[in-house]
Amino acid sequence: MSSAHDDLTIPARDGFRLSGHLFQPASPTSRVVVVNSATAVPKRFYRHFAARLARAGYHVVTYDYRGIGGSRPEQLRGFLAHMRDWALLDMAGVADWASAELRPKKLFFVGHSVGGQVAGLLDDLPPLDGMVTFSSQSGHWRLQGAEQKAVVAFHVHVTMPLLANVMGYVPWSRFGSGEDLPKGAALEWSRWCRHPDYLLGDRSLPLERYQTFQAPVLAYSFADDKWGTETAVNAMMRAYPNLERRHVVPSAVGMSAIGHFGYFRPPAERLWDEPIAWLDAH
Repeated sequence: MSSAHDDLTIPARDGFRLSGHLFQPASPTSRVVVVNSATAVPKRFYRHFAARLARAGYHVVTYDYRGIGGSRPEQLRGFLAHMRDWALLDMAGVADWASAELRPKKLFFVGHSVGGQVAGLLDDLPPLDGMVTFSSQSGHWRLQGAEQKAVVAFHVHVTMPLLANVMGYVPWSRFGSGEDLPKGAALEWSRWCRHPDYLLGDRSLPLERYQTFQAPVLAYSFADDKWGTETAVNAMMRAYPNLERRHVVPSAVGMSAIGHFGYFRPPAERLWDEPIAWLDAH
C-alpha cells in the first residue's frame, strides 16, 4: 500500500507557490519521480499512475503549472504566465524542491506531452537519472493525424489568438481538451504550433540546453494518437541526444484505444510495468 499527502505547496524558481501532491511508498526509498503534466491537464489526472509508481517503491511528486488546477489564481484574466514559465520556473522549481526535501539518490522525470517537450530547456537541474515521456510531440499542425491537421490549424491560427486577446485568457475547458489557459501560455503555444519546428524554432528559448541533457530518455508514442503521431513525436524528441523510442499499437497490447490521454487511465495499467522496469534499470 502507499499513502499520499494533499496540500503540498512547492515554490517555483521565482517564488510562485505551486499546488503539489506527494505519493509515498510503504517502505523508505531514495528514488523520486517528478511527473510533468500535459498542457492544461491538472495533477489529479495522473493520480492512478503516480500511485502505481509509489507501490513500486518511488516517491512521486505531481503538481500543477501556474494558472492550472490548484495553481490557478481566482481571476485568470490578466494573470501573467507563459508556457516557458512552466518549464524554466515551475518544472525546475519542483525538481529543486524534490532534490532538497526528499534527497533522492535517483531522480527521474515522467513527462506527458509538453511535460516531456520542454524538459530539455532547463538548466542547473539536480542530477537527473532518466526521463520517460508519453506523446511528447511536435505540436506543428501539419504533423497531426487525419482531421486533426485542420482542427489544430484552426485553433492555433484563429481560436487561441482571438480568444486570448479578446477575453484575456482562453476558455480551453469549453473545447474538452483540459483546463482554461492563461493568455501568455496560449499565445506562446499557438505560435509554436504554427512553426514547422514547433518550439525548436523559437530562437528566444535556450535551445542549446537540449544538447547538454544527457540523462537517458525513453519516449513513447501511440498509433491511435492523432496529436502525438509517430512522426510528430520523432520530430520533437530528436532534440534529446540520449534517446530510446517505443511506438505502441493498442491492439498489439490488448487495448482498444490509448490516444493522447489514455495511457494514464486505469484500463492501461497493464502497460505500466514496462516503464517502471526501465526506471528500475536506471
